[in-house]
Amino acid sequence: MSKAGQDLKEAAARKGSFLGTVKAVAWSFIGIRKGAGYDKDVAQLNPVHVIIAGVIAAAVFVVSLVLLVQWVIGSGVAGS
Repeated sequence: MSKAGQDLKEAAARKGSFLGTVKAVAWSFIGIRKGAGYDKDVAQLNPVHVIIAGVIAAAVFVVSLVLLVQWVIGSGVAGS
């Protein structure tokens, strides 16, 4: 097996908590993260958890925006 394949296998075997992953993804959505926190995340988080949490967070963000737009349009604030 190649070095990259072995590294990926080791990264996927990390036992980082899903809650910790969700917190890291939330920080990344906000855009505020210290370098030390980033380094800790890279060393501990499972990349599969990061992908799942990122997709869920993106879906929640899009649904929230759609609901906000529907509420604004329905309330008449944006009306003529």
